[in-house]
Amino acid sequence: MDAKKLRRLLAEVQEGAMSVDDALGQLRRLPFDDLGFAQLDLHRELRQGLPEVIFCQGKTYEQAATIFERLGAVHDRVLGTRATPEMASFIQARLPEAHYDPLSRLVMLARDELPPPPATGPYALVACAGTADLPVAEEAAQTLSFFGGRVIRAFDVGVAGLHRLLNRSAEVTDATVIISVAGMEGALTSVIGGLASCPVIGVPTSVGYGASFGGVAALLAMLNSCAAGVSVVNIDNGFGAAVVAHRILTLANQGSQT
Repeated sequence: MDAKKLRRLLAEVQEGAMSVDDALGQLRRLPFDDLGFAQLDLHRELRQGLPEVIFCQGKTYEQAATIFERLGAVHDRVLGTRATPEMASFIQARLPEAHYDPLSRLVMLARDELPPPPATGPYALVACAGTADLPVAEEAAQTLSFFGGRVIRAFDVGVAGLHRLLNRSAEVTDATVIISVAGMEGALTSVIGGLASCPVIGVPTSVGYGASFGGVAALLAMLNSCAAGVSVVNIDNGFGAAVVAHRILTLANQGSQT
């Protein structure tokens, strides 16, 4: 339950439109909902600004669909990551309004209409080194967009053709936060870190040949970056980078309104 729904519930009690017992029944499930196989954190949006997101990988189809249904009964927006097409189809059979993007592997359930982000103001630049990094980059970009963030994409701008990144230098310079997604040797993040004055979030990917060790080479390269202001999330964790970027954008938007 988000702050808006909680305020509405309390207002209905105050106005006499809802009984105290009915309100108590709804509030009883506020901290968490115990499903046996999962305890859903219904309080997370109040604490952190975003509701619980479902990591679909490793769950059965039935578990994922049930969690979607229960979270969807409380939140206007429910997001699932790392879903296969088969799992997404199973969820959509129960929730036809859910949308699946096969590139990012995100399942998105939206029962509200967010206002489009402004054409100007704070934004996140999501940059990726190569086309093979797109699944992780799109997981980051679409997660941010789903929760109302303004996103600009700069794809296939890796260091093998550095002029492609330099052609987007104005967007790098003006960004509020940058998510840099790269596999292979992960050099893109250090280059962007040396060009940008904003926080840079490096996302190493598992893309690469044998000695990339499934993304470990890119991870170590980003962790050892000599560019100041670079932080790094786990291998292939576009979602985690998006959540950090969302918090930065939220603070920036609050600052621009004061």
